[in-house]
Amino acid sequence: MSVVQPVFETPDDEIVQLADTLSRRIQKWAPEEGLTPTAVPGLELVRANSSLTNCIGSTVYDPSLCLIAQGSKRIWLGDREIDYGPLSCMVSAVHLPVLGKITEASAERPYLGLKLAVDAQEVTDLVLELGEGLSEMEERGCAETACGLGRVQAEKGLVEAMLRLVSLLDSPQDIRILAPLVRREIFYRALVGEIGLHMRKFAVADTQTHRISKVIAVLKDRFTEPLRVRELADMVNMSESSLFHSFKQVTRMSPVQFQKKLRLHEARRLMLAEGMEAATASFRVGYGSPSHFSREYSRLFGVPPRTDVSKLRGELPQTARA
Repeated sequence: MSVVQPVFETPDDEIVQLADTLSRRIQKWAPEEGLTPTAVPGLELVRANSSLTNCIGSTVYDPSLCLIAQGSKRIWLGDREIDYGPLSCMVSAVHLPVLGKITEASAERPYLGLKLAVDAQEVTDLVLELGEGLSEMEERGCAETACGLGRVQAEKGLVEAMLRLVSLLDSPQDIRILAPLVRREIFYRALVGEIGLHMRKFAVADTQTHRISKVIAVLKDRFTEPLRVRELADMVNMSESSLFHSFKQVTRMSPVQFQKKLRLHEARRLMLAEGMEAATASFRVGYGSPSHFSREYSRLFGVPPRTDVSKLRGELPQTARA
């Protein structure tokens, strides 16, 4: 597994104060654990009050820009393990099934962050307006930018803009007029900053990431169906081998692995949220054999389906979850 170790710079006092202020704002508007929608379109707040050693969650990241204000987390994307600490800024350029866990949080200092959905048209408009001003950024590219998930330490201007967006929750009458302006500033700050190469993937239509995003959209809509790589390759005018290579660069997994994770994530949701039995969920997401489903589920989540769902519901005693 490729491990991306945290290379967090020591922030100066001013940005630390900004992060503290942002944390207080998030804590005010996200009083409960989990993901909290807000009155600002596209903005969600996240909070966790503890970090349990074995508490690994699963989700499918939407295209978004995220910032951690307090605490830390670890994400597994295919063969990559990525650590995020305070003031980590993350861009998810495509839909990605990931595993993650909170690694630093407590009742006194909860894990706090925000997630801002990215509108490709907004980013495209900015890229066109900036024009050649972004060309120098291409020289700073590296192999890691091929991945659909990028991470850097947030810069002061970006944190200030994020704080202004969250602060609009204190004056709801201003949201309709000011939120679009602050969103534009946030995307501008991201485009001209260290995370810019990842942000540009939302705007450039003929990039590798854009083509793979089309394939991902089809897989998300038809993940219960048999996988036809040839059909997917033809759809984006690529050879099967080129599609396989590019897909793995962006998602850190093969199309088959990606589809499998989509199926298992959805089965987990069906069992947890809708109370569906494991066998029924396995058939619903496209498996022909419940035993095959159980083996693959255990391989991904570490325990059989029934045990995992019971743990997530809190039905097991604390000693069993440790």
